[in-house]
Amino acid sequence: IQKIGISNGRITYKDKGYVEGQLLNQFSMDENNGFLRVATTTDEWTHGGHIQYNNVFVLDKNMGIVGKITGIAKNEKIYSTRFMGDRLYMVTFKKVDPFFVIDLSDPKNPEVLGELKIPGYSDYLHPYNENYIIGIGKDAIDNGDFALFQGVKVALFDVRDVNNPKLVDSIVIGDR
Repeated sequence: IQKIGISNGRITYKDKGYVEGQLLNQFSMDENNGFLRVATTTDEWTHGGHIQYNNVFVLDKNMGIVGKITGIAKNEKIYSTRFMGDRLYMVTFKKVDPFFVIDLSDPKNPEVLGELKIPGYSDYLHPYNENYIIGIGKDAIDNGDFALFQGVKVALFDVRDVNNPKLVDSIVIGDR
């Protein structure tokens, strides 16, 4: 990750940092109180087969890692993330959608607080307010080794109890 500065119309090179894995999109990074927070998926091929897992890293102003969680949701990849203040909401998927609530209030000790598993996935998360998150993605049916995608799914998550997020309601539009 390359860090640049922009001030008074001038661009300057600041520093660089390294994290394991790949970013999904622009919502996978966030700067808050001088810390850069990053969510990645590690995807490796080894002699033993294919390995996937997800990570959260917190970097300081000098781009050094000060906190991290690795190995989240093994054999799944990130489908969506949304940073909001001291929290990260993250969805991974293989056959079901684990919706994670991750605490980033202590940059040196990020922590998974809660998780909710439901069919399908959200590939976009949007804050409704500080207590509810809207997820937009696909419904899915577990078909043994893989999932069969269905229609577009809009879900409303209640995150007031960070240790026990809940699905308030959802609607599926269309079908396979």
